[in-house]
Amino acid sequence: MLHNNKRLDELKDMILKNDKKFNTCCFTGHRPQNLPFKFNEGNAGCIKIKENLRKIIIQLIENYSVIHFISGVALGVDQYAAEIVLELKHNYPHITLECAIPCETQAIKWSEAQRNRYFYIIEHCDKETLLQFQYTNNCMQKRNEYMVKNSKYIIAVWDGNPSGTGKTVALAKSLNKYIFIINPITFEITTNFQVP
Repeated sequence: MLHNNKRLDELKDMILKNDKKFNTCCFTGHRPQNLPFKFNEGNAGCIKIKENLRKIIIQLIENYSVIHFISGVALGVDQYAAEIVLELKHNYPHITLECAIPCETQAIKWSEAQRNRYFYIIEHCDKETLLQFQYTNNCMQKRNEYMVKNSKYIIAVWDGNPSGTGKTVALAKSLNKYIFIINPITFEITTNFQVP
């Protein structure tokens, strides 16, 4: 057993040192205030989105050999996805989670409960990437660009309307990334490629 754990640690170290050699997926999506159910995670709509996220993540692990996931750790979809990856590490111990943090003060204005959730995710991730120290008007965009450019696959929870998520999806399309889109109103999943 010790030998297997050592091999697993070596594999994770390799992944974290050179992400681009391996299949990577990042997440983008609306903040809770822009979702139909707002902050009510007990709502059937939120539960369905989380189920769809989990289904796609497992599909990527099992069918596409994705082993590295990047979350921007923002409120809403980013955190839902990060928590799902952390939970799935019990069944898929070879997967890794990277938190792409736009600036040190990302969570400074959030409630205590929101900050606790944020710091729990960061504490349990495999890699933290801080894009810059100070907040600037474009630090969230820089974070999104970093995630897309370092991923082969993108999972977006997006209603099709203009937004930061929409800009991230447009960037992913322009870079010929493989995209899964979950519509937060209809829960339909669409892709820009043929899924087996």
